[in-house]
Amino acid sequence: MYRKGKDAHSSSVVLFFLPANEVHKVGFTATKKIGNAVKRNRAKRRLRALFLESSSSLKDGTYIFVAKQTIHETTHQKLKSDFEKILNRLDAVKKKSDD
Repeated sequence: MYRKGKDAHSSSVVLFFLPANEVHKVGFTATKKIGNAVKRNRAKRRLRALFLESSSSLKDGTYIFVAKQTIHETTHQKLKSDFEKILNRLDAVKKKSDD
């Protein structure tokens, strides 16, 4: 997955993406560098919520989101912006004609 797929980094999140002709497969990861279990779970919840907001407009494939340490200081608007940028950078968003 990591060798075949593409990755994109932002200040608060990393995305690994592998296009496929399947439904979405998705994973959320936060390492111990992020903090204790409460902080790691909150980081994953934030990423999960953003993914659910945009999942209908995403191409099929495997998505792995990795939280970075700065995710806790990042506002919701900045995190959403980072999230959209990395999705667009990896061409994971469906075009209007792909529907």
